[in-house]
Amino acid sequence: MNVRVRSFTPGALAALIGCLAVTGVQADEVQVAVAANFTAPIQAIASDFEKDTGHKLIAAYGATGQFYTQIKNGAPFEVFLAADDSTPEKLEKEGDIVPGSRFTYAIGTLALWSAKDGYVDDAGKVLEKNQFKHLSIANPKAAPYGLAATQVLAKLGLTDKVKDKIVEGQNITQAYQFVSTGNAELGFVALSQIFKDGKVSHGSAWIIPEAMHDPIKQDAVILKKGENNPAAKALTEYLKGPKAEAIIKSYGYQL
Repeated sequence: MNVRVRSFTPGALAALIGCLAVTGVQADEVQVAVAANFTAPIQAIASDFEKDTGHKLIAAYGATGQFYTQIKNGAPFEVFLAADDSTPEKLEKEGDIVPGSRFTYAIGTLALWSAKDGYVDDAGKVLEKNQFKHLSIANPKAAPYGLAATQVLAKLGLTDKVKDKIVEGQNITQAYQFVSTGNAELGFVALSQIFKDGKVSHGSAWIIPEAMHDPIKQDAVILKKGENNPAAKALTEYLKGPKAEAIIKSYGYQL
């Protein structure tokens, strides 16, 4: 599978943009900005996409808010798979996407998770007991799952009670890593990070009821840089197809 993860320093990003301006992106290759929660699903989808279409997918993973800034600064992404619907909508209003290309590819689910078996009960009472030292969340200013986590804490009346215990990851991947490495006893993660084939794959978790936070509608768009790239259009169409949808559902997303 030809999925490569790239992160860009300002200097490297400027050099890459300059190179692409001169050479152009090959039509059989698509550069995709992927919200961190969707890392595992897109890697699985990419394998089938490349076999079925012959196109190659080059992915970078991160927080939706950070990708917005990079896109506005000229990053060479052609497709954006966000963790919300508001950021793609904003890009649409600002004229940065191909008209008519925005659609919801998944609806995410938030979970409270611990790497320890039995630590998190299935009703989340562990939060109210407040006997933990550290609670991990993603940066709510950049990561929609982090924002949803703050909404849950507010709903439970726990915002002030746990604020000094919160450790904040730059994105949902880092929030997960704080818990998986034991730096936090528990944390709010994307269900997709701990879910496979209909069940929580490891540790213990409370799957947060949808009514406790705003819906996590995740939209995809073709950015202006991908307007003339057949691989960009092919990927967005593939995400709507049965193979991709089956993979997306297997990671606990709704459609």
